[in-house]
Amino acid sequence: MSKSFSSKYALPTKDPPLPKKVSGVRYLHNDIDQRPDGEEEAERCRENGWNIDDADELQKWRDQEPINAHSHLISMMLGSSECIPVVDGEMVIGQWQSVLLVDLDGPRTRSVGLQMMGFG
Repeated sequence: MSKSFSSKYALPTKDPPLPKKVSGVRYLHNDIDQRPDGEEEAERCRENGWNIDDADELQKWRDQEPINAHSHLISMMLGSSECIPVVDGEMVIGQWQSVLLVDLDGPRTRSVGLQMMGFG
């Protein structure tokens, strides 16, 4: 894909341009032994119940982390939101339709958000 083609669809950014490929420099994003690679990711781990300050717990997190890629891929295929019309307090869905909540990376405590829009 050419740069000119993709730049038509990419949002403008204030980030500096990416450096040219440099010999001997590795991309570390997927090097699990280097992760968490910043305080933001470390805080997300802690918020999800991982005591990554303990070396044994950190290793457990690193051991399980690559295993959950399937849950992210399936989530992209299923979608993470749905718009369902409601009339007189009832969902308007077909006779054989239902709403499913699918946990692909659990079990763990989850929350579900509902947003109602329209006239009361």
